[in-house]
Amino acid sequence: MSTVIPFSQALRERTWTGHSDSEHATFMEDLIKGRATKEDYTALVAQHYFIYQALEAAAEAMASDPVAQAFIYPQLTRLPALEADLEFLVGPTWREQVEPLPATQRYVDRLNTVAARWPGGFIAHHYTRYLGDLSGGQYISRLMQRQFGFETNGVLFYLFDQIASPRDFKETYKTQLDAVGWDAQEQQRVIDEVVLAYQLNTDVFLDLQAEKERTAA
Repeated sequence: MSTVIPFSQALRERTWTGHSDSEHATFMEDLIKGRATKEDYTALVAQHYFIYQALEAAAEAMASDPVAQAFIYPQLTRLPALEADLEFLVGPTWREQVEPLPATQRYVDRLNTVAARWPGGFIAHHYTRYLGDLSGGQYISRLMQRQFGFETNGVLFYLFDQIASPRDFKETYKTQLDAVGWDAQEQQRVIDEVVLAYQLNTDVFLDLQAEKERTAA
């Protein structure tokens, strides 16, 4: 008798390569290994701003959808934290000083056309971003605090002060994924979109690295 694998487990197993590729992009490796500068980190925060602006606009568009609405938690909202981080890192005129890199704009375009219109696509991108923030993002936060002397300012993006236990939250989230009841075709579509989301993230890191090398030349 075959064993039915929970969708959340299948999703993780079948997208792990993309997740690993994203983590091992040169820009992120430098950040994780303490080789990045404060300017590098600030550049990453700026790109996150544009990504979450689109993702959280998609959440508003999906708020009444019977499937997607179960995944929309106010305590996950990151845009105000990103705005506060950029004001701290760049200054009060940060809005005039940041712009999306080409890869970030492609990511934003995908969020606008898929996450804001298709529940499975929204959940795919929501899962990729927020569960990552509650996992590896917590390590990055502690690393940036040690490296640059930040307390909370500068890393507010990673501080989910309304979530008592990220581990418990992630388990609840996975239970919700398993309960959605998508058929095999829709599950595959969602998995494919998560793979794409990881690739879009990797492309942003590649653009950040290229921009860093260009300005250093």
